[in-house]
Amino acid sequence: MSPHTKLLTSLSLLLGTSITISSNHWVMAWTGLEINTLAIIPMISKSHHPRAIEATIKYFLVQATASIMLLFSSTMNAWSSGQWDITQMTHPTSCLILTTAIAMKLGLVPFHFWFPEVLQGTSLTTALLLSTLMKLPPLTLLLLTSYSLNPTLLTTMAVSSTALGGWMGLNQTQIRKILAFSSISHLGWMTAIILYSPKLTLLTFCLYITMTTSVFMTFNTTKTTNLSTLMISWTKAPMLNTTLMLTLLSLAGLPPLSGFLPKWLILQELVNQELTPEATIIAMLSLLGLFFYLRLTYYSTITLPPNSSTHTKQWHTNNPTTTPIAILTSMSISLLPLSPMILAAM
Repeated sequence: MSPHTKLLTSLSLLLGTSITISSNHWVMAWTGLEINTLAIIPMISKSHHPRAIEATIKYFLVQATASIMLLFSSTMNAWSSGQWDITQMTHPTSCLILTTAIAMKLGLVPFHFWFPEVLQGTSLTTALLLSTLMKLPPLTLLLLTSYSLNPTLLTTMAVSSTALGGWMGLNQTQIRKILAFSSISHLGWMTAIILYSPKLTLLTFCLYITMTTSVFMTFNTTKTTNLSTLMISWTKAPMLNTTLMLTLLSLAGLPPLSGFLPKWLILQELVNQELTPEATIIAMLSLLGLFFYLRLTYYSTITLPPNSSTHTKQWHTNNPTTTPIAILTSMSISLLPLSPMILAAM
């Protein structure tokens, strides 16, 4: 991809995201989503590999269908209420169609089927964009309309996403698919609390972006795409793999790391809302995700030679750890002591 094309697509991504998160009119929000979709498609297909082309087609079809449903729901609501304002969703059928459209864009269960396949068919950098930046516009729309959506439907989708994200990640060997199901599981946690504490959902999303970006950038630095290459990646950058272990444990939500903070606050808020059964279920389901995170940490640092890998080991690389990776990894590990300040800011 030429520098001019890369600059154009990057600016288009930022423009589409900015339009959607700052708009009050449904047509403007839809326009921003379409700009985002058209900007990310060249990034997914830039390798010209058959798997990348397949991922591009799947992504385009799912996003186009979700955009059509979103525009249809907003038109139906405008027809019944005369309002194009995003915060004025009052028609029940429109709210149901809107929930389906946003769930398709986010990759929530049962509309998750496209997300792992698209991530597997693209590069680690593009997979990072799909897992973080591309989630922001639909999540913003979900935040703005959450009060008018069906609580039972959102709760069911949240618990199902947490369950499937942990269950389907157990038998995966590809790093991008494992992180895709990790994203689905984290979206389930965000959706579970969005009706009761939107600020807590935003905090969870910000910490998720921090941890996921750190993990993706580390894997991209060590050129790791599956578990067999992860087994020998410790020889390339020992210290980076050590911090990767801590970041993965933080992503799993273990104390005293940063990832424990949002899950602790979400469970506390659900109990305060007298939703103890739901809190218990998603806490137990998070153990499924903990298993494959522990497997990743085992493969990344604890596996020492001799092992069963047939890959040629590469000794220490000359590429130094970049400053963004160091900052993001530090934030992914050590933000829990700052929780009183974070709560005060909320």
